[in-house]
Amino acid sequence: MVSLYTSFSSSNSNNTKQLFARRSFLPEHHNDLWKIETGFVRTFSYLEDGTTVALGLWGPGDVVGKRLSKLEPYQMECLTKVEATVLPLEEWTELTETLLAHIQQAQELMIIRSHKKVDTMLIKLLAWLSKKFGSEVEKGRLIDMRLTHEDLAEMLGSTRVTITRVLGQFEQEGLIDRLSLHRIVLREEEIWYYEI
Repeated sequence: MVSLYTSFSSSNSNNTKQLFARRSFLPEHHNDLWKIETGFVRTFSYLEDGTTVALGLWGPGDVVGKRLSKLEPYQMECLTKVEATVLPLEEWTELTETLLAHIQQAQELMIIRSHKKVDTMLIKLLAWLSKKFGSEVEKGRLIDMRLTHEDLAEMLGSTRVTITRVLGQFEQEGLIDRLSLHRIVLREEEIWYYEI
């Protein structure tokens, strides 16, 4: 997997960082990209009937922007407080790596969503989130993205009620611990049978 943590060009060091509140949107700059310094952003579009289509989840070091998609609409929502820097596209020297990261993430999410059962999709999504964004804690890996049940449902094309039920099932089975503020600890050693 390509990491974008070191892709920021020194020629852009004079760009100022901007702060965004949780659930606000990064502005669409048609000739600029956003480098996420802190926090998490989800990119999405939606269908004519209002159905949300998840396009990706991004964290520190990742780059997002309208120029990376031909979809309309294309939204970049802050899942947490976000600090981001504007990158003028003509000065961005790591475009190939950025495009590869977006393609790889799209493929990973496509595979997760291709499973037939919601419980399998959800455990695969939680495992992916824990690997990409999680941190080691005593009982497993902490996913500290504050994703709501609705956020998870939209990513998987499911309903909030179903996600709530399946998360409760996972908690009863000892696969996860749910913490306050929609944080989840995934017990990776307990999910091996979902990998089969």
